[in-house]
Amino acid sequence: MFKRALICTDFSDSLQRLVDFVPDLAKSGLEQVVFFNSVPLMTSREIPCVDEEKVAEARQKLGVAKSSANIKVEVEVESGRAVDNILRIAKKYDSEVIFSGMPTRSVLNEKLFGSTTKGIAEQAERPILILRPQLMSAYRVGELSLRCQNLFNYLLIPYDGSQSAKNLVKMLQQQVKADPHHTLKTCLLCWVVEGGGRRGIPTADRVQQAEADLAQVKAELEKLDIEVKTEVRQGDPLEEILAAGEQHDISAIAVCSGKGGGLLKWTVPSFTSAILRASWHPVIHLLRC
Repeated sequence: MFKRALICTDFSDSLQRLVDFVPDLAKSGLEQVVFFNSVPLMTSREIPCVDEEKVAEARQKLGVAKSSANIKVEVEVESGRAVDNILRIAKKYDSEVIFSGMPTRSVLNEKLFGSTTKGIAEQAERPILILRPQLMSAYRVGELSLRCQNLFNYLLIPYDGSQSAKNLVKMLQQQVKADPHHTLKTCLLCWVVEGGGRRGIPTADRVQQAEADLAQVKAELEKLDIEVKTEVRQGDPLEEILAAGEQHDISAIAVCSGKGGGLLKWTVPSFTSAILRASWHPVIHLLRC
């Protein structure tokens, strides 16, 4: 799905491990990767300044990654505000996707401590692949190798018939059409029908309508030579989407941020934010729908 990736690490998220898996990343369709670390400015002095020692240390750690015939590797280390640096480097290399680590956390923790990944998601004009540091640190070498080779080949797509959901599918279609490697092999369209009547429509009728709508979306995606599976569940949307991810052999969950209604109506503040906080699966956050 992507050819150029910016891999951001602060060395506490374990994404720096990917420097040893460049050949595996190439098998996922990537042709260029940029490893990036942002070093905070030294504030112990009257005037903030660059911590040259930590910059050199970061370059040494990331410099282990090597280019090959199939993939080009770049290393960038900058000082200053992480989000600003990441956005600038992504623009410099025209990165198509940004890799970022984000631990599971509560809404309160997010408000208290902020999140670099959240900041990127709000400002970046490109997709973000969010990975869990806890898992990245726990994978054995063989497990991480397979993970890197199959980052984008099976996506779970939450779908509810809203305009945001339709736009999410359109964005994925555009990515697939532009991918010469045909990386995305399978996708699961999952529609969660919430319990309880709404506008007097019986649950059984809403399930039937959801199945009919999914069949139409499936037909469109199959034109791109993708295996498409559909599933209608009943219950809490967040819980059911996470359960679907556990029960199917997915690579990641695809989401996007809308502007009211659709996916956003599922939880407060938003379904997308809830997925970003709660999912242990990698999450591909696309542009705003």
